[in-house]
Amino acid sequence: MSQTAPTASIPIQDGAAASTAARNRLAITILLVSTFVVILNETIMSVALPTLKQDLQISESAGQWLTTAFLLTTAVVIPITGWLLLRFSTRPVFIAAMALFTAGTAIAAIAPGFTVLLVGRVVQASGTAIMMPLLFTTVLTLVPEASRGRVMGNISIVISVAPALGPTISGVVLQTLGWRWMFIVVLPFAIAALVLGAARIPNVNEPGRAPLDVPSVVISAFTFGGLVYGLSEAGLVSSGQAPASLVVGPLVVAVIALVLFIGRQLRLQRTDAALLDLRTFRSRTFAVSMGMAVVAMMSMFGALVLLPLYLGYVLRVPEIVIGLAVLPGGLVLGLLAPFVGRLYDRVGPRPLVIAGSIAASSALWLMATLLGLDSPLALVVGLHVLLFVGLALMFTPLFTAGLGSIPPHLYSHGSAILGTIQQVAGAAGVAVFVTVLAGFAGDTSHGVADVATYAQGINAAFLVGAVLSIATIVLAFFLKRPVPAEGGAPVVAH
Repeated sequence: MSQTAPTASIPIQDGAAASTAARNRLAITILLVSTFVVILNETIMSVALPTLKQDLQISESAGQWLTTAFLLTTAVVIPITGWLLLRFSTRPVFIAAMALFTAGTAIAAIAPGFTVLLVGRVVQASGTAIMMPLLFTTVLTLVPEASRGRVMGNISIVISVAPALGPTISGVVLQTLGWRWMFIVVLPFAIAALVLGAARIPNVNEPGRAPLDVPSVVISAFTFGGLVYGLSEAGLVSSGQAPASLVVGPLVVAVIALVLFIGRQLRLQRTDAALLDLRTFRSRTFAVSMGMAVVAMMSMFGALVLLPLYLGYVLRVPEIVIGLAVLPGGLVLGLLAPFVGRLYDRVGPRPLVIAGSIAASSALWLMATLLGLDSPLALVVGLHVLLFVGLALMFTPLFTAGLGSIPPHLYSHGSAILGTIQQVAGAAGVAVFVTVLAGFAGDTSHGVADVATYAQGINAAFLVGAVLSIATIVLAFFLKRPVPAEGGAPVVAH
């Protein structure tokens, strides 16, 4: 009996390990699909404004609030997710996030007017803000470092392809159906993800008695909300459609609040009570990754806004064609992301990020110099694809190396910081590009600018992005691969 016991125990252990691996794969898949659905809604409204203005009888500035309010809500909620993921188990956090998103989608689908539609977007955003940090933290907890790049490649698809596909999907839906169908189409997927996740998502963390510092929550709302709001309104101010105080006031408040927020977190983290633990930035790899992610996110969201404007105002391309023209870049990014993840597992982040930063910078420089009054559509699509090839080579290594370089007990804080950076950098990218454009073109809501001047504004905006992109090339040479130290605390390889 004693001789047969060891051999009998082997298949039992293998079976348990296989069952755990299958459970983990299912959990990550559900989170990936759910996060894709919720992030898609960040940009799905981008081409719907003309239709909404007509159907709901609202002004352009009011319509912009459907996007601004969404970004504001996510910017305010995301910093709290670090505490949520420490205080509660995985499943209830997922259920809360998807329930909020599903409820918001249903409210928006049946909204009788603008006010209810705006409420639906805010509720949607509350759930969206929780999902991405939850996904990152779960993956970091379940996936070993040796194979983490492949899974992070799939996350890159979610973070970058979903916003890129938003305008395409909304353009097709608006061309064939009404604006309500942008929400009706999403609703069954949201309900299915909620039901399946509630039944199958495992609890991968042990909830603790993490304190919630209410003053930090209030200060963070003024910090990140003020940044996103001020940056979102910069284009209107630059074009003369709004007073400068609309930007200057919120940004001044945000900067003051940011100083207070950082000071408070530095004090609270000594007792592990910080809302966002800034000890994550003690890792040089994390700091470098987040710095590069800022510029990369600015470039992506800026291009997502600017190229449709160029295609519509300068080249006079129909809305349906605009949506299809920006589709190849998103598809290429999605196809490359898993391949880049596997390459990361083999060669590490530096070669990929160097190549990606050079490709993305080259695309921005070419956009700044080649796009003109009669540029062929194929050139625009080609440059857009080149930009997204560069971003595909950057996103997965940056996320994997950055988050993998911090200790496991800071995973939730690192994920929340990355989510916050995505929102603020995205708003900053749109603000910088649109502000430069508006400085040339002025108020184009009534066709004020001539096409040649508008094209010059497009070139100038991409030139600013090209200059900023040089920083990513320099920083790429300082990125190192994290190596798990004994006991699970990552260190950086030299």
